[in-house]
Amino acid sequence: MAASTPEFHIEPLTNQGSLTDRVTEALSQMIRGGEFPPKSRLPTETEMGNRFGVSRTVIREAVSRLKSESLVESRQGVGVFVRDRGLDTPFRIDPNVVESMRSVLQIAELRRGLEAEMAALAAERRSADQLGEIRMRLKALDKVAPLSAEGVDADMAFHREIARATDNPHFVALWDFIGQFLRGAMTVTRANEARSTEYTAQVRAEHDALVDAIARGDAEAARAAARLHMEMAAVRIKSADADFWGTEEGKAARRIAGAQVGSETT
Repeated sequence: MAASTPEFHIEPLTNQGSLTDRVTEALSQMIRGGEFPPKSRLPTETEMGNRFGVSRTVIREAVSRLKSESLVESRQGVGVFVRDRGLDTPFRIDPNVVESMRSVLQIAELRRGLEAEMAALAAERRSADQLGEIRMRLKALDKVAPLSAEGVDADMAFHREIARATDNPHFVALWDFIGQFLRGAMTVTRANEARSTEYTAQVRAEHDALVDAIARGDAEAARAAARLHMEMAAVRIKSADADFWGTEEGKAARRIAGAQVGSETT
């Protein structure tokens, strides 16, 4: 007996991001929320395109993303079906998580434990060459504008170098994976910090303390320095003006984050 297709109800696409981002998120929520249960068949590309008001190309790309997340699978000549939930369902973060201070704070919390353990292991295991690379990445941060895509790239490269110094490839792989989702949040964090010379000095001091602990081989001090850096990032975010998103820095942060996530024309 062929699997049935549930009745297709949708709300207008009002979230931020490209058309593909929004359709992917809407379908993902329907699947995770049970509107399309396991083994059910998704509507055809044409039907979904008509209901969402987008092209079949957008629908096709959204379905491709759902496949990469192991949420759906294609059956030749039959259609696209929702997969049973299993252990192979990957971890996922909304790449557009730049819409509120609360969401950015949640990312800071996520990074806190990861950064702390990376720093501790780097202090224990780093080689002289790896320490040199970490210091070089830190110097590179001073040469880029804080509120720029290049500044975000340099910041991410600095923290990735610490991941490499753990001598554990899984930390690097994890950083590379979550890094694609953290760019938006890091852009907002840096935009907020760029508004104050005091904040800029704090960040530099925190980075210096982190590198110094790694250089001395003091794992506990490195762990504490990394945790403090993430905790202070949260404090700085919380102290931002309530209308931060309306400031020039806030608007620029959104533009940069949006460009990093990618955009489509309607």
